[in-house]
Amino acid sequence: MESKDYLKDLSEIKDLMNKSSRFISLSGLSGILAGVYAIIGATIAYWLVTTSQRGYLILDGKIFRICVFILLMVALFSIVTAIILTTRKAKKNGVKIWDATSKRLVVNFLIPLVVGGLYILIILGQEKYGQTGGLMLIFYGLALVNASKYSIGDIRYLGYIEIVLGLLGALYPGYGFWIWVLGFGVMHIVYGTWMHFKYDRH
Repeated sequence: MESKDYLKDLSEIKDLMNKSSRFISLSGLSGILAGVYAIIGATIAYWLVTTSQRGYLILDGKIFRICVFILLMVALFSIVTAIILTTRKAKKNGVKIWDATSKRLVVNFLIPLVVGGLYILIILGQEKYGQTGGLMLIFYGLALVNASKYSIGDIRYLGYIEIVLGLLGALYPGYGFWIWVLGFGVMHIVYGTWMHFKYDRH
């Protein structure tokens, strides 16, 4: 009997240490919706480009500016949705949304993301935009892997997938758009669904 109690105590201590060192309130549903937003945004952008007079995208054109705006809106909606759903989940679980662990999570996520964003802006300024989609996926994947130390460790697998897709996008830039849709759209939906049923429903 004492042995069982001892093992139970060890399990509870391990669980408390895990909760204190990792932010575990990330919502799987937010990942699903982020994927949906990405697919909707990509569909609109694709329609705009293919129905324009030129039929392709140029950097100094009106269509390009609209596509950048769509991309920013997809990112904004994804971030706002993640904050709302994660906050709701944290309150439901009685966990603080903003503590030392979540701060470390955000910092470690943003470092590769901000560096990647600046690098993409630099190469766009040099008119080297064929690798843009692949680079977005690569730096986003690195951000996920880097942040996984302070969250549900499973998100690193999504990071690995995004990195591989990014490398494929760089290798085959002609398919960059569709690989971007696969990475940010389809994979978010698939992974978010898996996370939802694995964590959120318990």
